[in-house]
Amino acid sequence: MLVLVAPGQGAQAPGFLTPWLDLPGVRGALEAWSDAAKVDLIRYGTEGDADEIRDTAVAQPLLVAAGLASAYTLFDDPAELPRRVGAIAGHSVGELTAAALAGVLPDEDTVRLVRTRGLAMAEAAAITETGMSALLGGDPEVTIPHLEKLGLTPANVNGAGQIVAAGTLEELAALEADKPEGVRRVVALKVAGAFHTRHMAPAVDALAQAAAELSPADPVIPYVSNKDGRTVATGAEVVARLVGQVANPVRWDLCMETFKELGVTALLEVCPGGTLTGLAKRALPGVKTLALKTPDDLEAARELIAEHASA
Repeated sequence: MLVLVAPGQGAQAPGFLTPWLDLPGVRGALEAWSDAAKVDLIRYGTEGDADEIRDTAVAQPLLVAAGLASAYTLFDDPAELPRRVGAIAGHSVGELTAAALAGVLPDEDTVRLVRTRGLAMAEAAAITETGMSALLGGDPEVTIPHLEKLGLTPANVNGAGQIVAAGTLEELAALEADKPEGVRRVVALKVAGAFHTRHMAPAVDALAQAAAELSPADPVIPYVSNKDGRTVATGAEVVARLVGQVANPVRWDLCMETFKELGVTALLEVCPGGTLTGLAKRALPGVKTLALKTPDDLEAARELIAEHASA
């Protein structure tokens, strides 16, 4: 059983879209999505430097567009995707990539919504100086109460021993000075704010207004939600969760538990892949993994699909 996953913010790198533009249909799709989102995705994905594409308002539509473009190149006919993929999920903004691929929202509506999401989260992040830090090592049962004691939120509980804390810069400095027992290192992440925490509450309102204008369809692929790792059957519930998730923790650990329950045998991460396959290698032993980084990975990805996808 094949699971398709989409990465979240931080997976992008300067120039990562360049090799994909040579594939049939990719440039045209990116131009159309650029028009829909009112942001030049091709320029940012090929010429943008690290600071430019770190901007939340740019990074989020860029990641979703890259995920969609790379996923569609996997199949001669995009209609094959829902017939071959056993379940789908995305990490944070990757949930919007997953929603589009699952048929919940048209691509153009998705990139417009993610542009609104990115702008709103950037504005919310500007209100207070906040950030995020990854904790290496430790036991979640010890780490999470320790974070809460410091006023921090376990914003990403990623499984495989990885937790990302989020809060004010003062709270994160206190964490550096007072690490939870068993945590070896605290690594500050290059993000613009405390995503998936109460600090993003203003973004929820903006996203809710934009989402109210959408007409979501029910997913045609089992859609696994960051909220609690459960599959969601209706498009309306998928969109409601996408809105609320902006200010609530990502439970990727629970998503991977659901993959196991569904009988996953292979996990394929769309471009710019690597982060989620790394987690899966540690948390899902025995499951084959593959990350789409460049078009050079397509042949191996198609072989994985042929071996593990549904008939």
